[in-house]
Parts: sequence; structure tokens; C-alpha cells
Amino acid sequence: MDDRARLTALQRHWDASDANDFEVEHDIYCEDAVLDYPQSGERIRGRGNIQESRFVQPNKKRFTIRRIVGAGDLWVTEFVLTYDGTPSYAVSIMEFREGLVAHETQYFCDPFDPGPSRAHLVERVS
Repeated sequence: MDDRARLTALQRHWDASDANDFEVEHDIYCEDAVLDYPQSGERIRGRGNIQESRFVQPNKKRFTIRRIVGAGDLWVTEFVLTYDGTPSYAVSIMEFREGLVAHETQYFCDPFDPGPSRAHLVERVS
């Protein structure tokens, strides 16, 4: 699998995530994939368990991809995950093995107001 194919697979994954298509969303993972959420201390093992954890999640969610970067077996996606209308900024780090994701780590943070001490140095982006 080359980088173009990995990028296409990632775009398909995120499009399916946004559409709540739980079958296509999880096609990207190998059977023994591991998903880590460092902020909550959770580790989920196995594609089936990863899929079920997302299926039973009760919130209405939307995914807005900001960018996908990577090469070879390591890819990073920056995105906004909106739960029930509340945005959370997130980063997904995916490690591929033989064309499928073997390990993913997701980091989340809430938006915050800009610091007044640097207001004269920044431009606002959404």
C-alpha cells in the first residue's frame, strides 16, 4: 500500500465516521488493532471492540477534518469532533501494518479563549 492509498483509506474512514457508517468506519483497522485514549487512560483491543465502543456511544457526533499528514506507516489527522453541538479539537495518530491500522491514539482538548497578553500577535482562525 502506498501513501496515496493510505490517504484514500483515511479519507474514507473519516467520511464514514462523520456519516455514522460503523461498518465502513472500521474497515481500516486490523483484527488485533489497539485504540488508546491517553486522557482517560483507556485502551481498547480488537477491531470488534473498537467498533462496539463507538456504536454504543450515545452522543450525536460530527467530524470536521482540518488536515491529514503522514507518510509510510505513520499518519496524523487533526479534526474537530463535535458531540451534541459542542466542539472538541482532536488529533488521531494512526500506525499502519500491512495496509491496515494496527494502533491508533487519540488526543482531545476543549476550545479556550485566547490569552490577552498575546492578542496583538495573533490572527483568529476557525
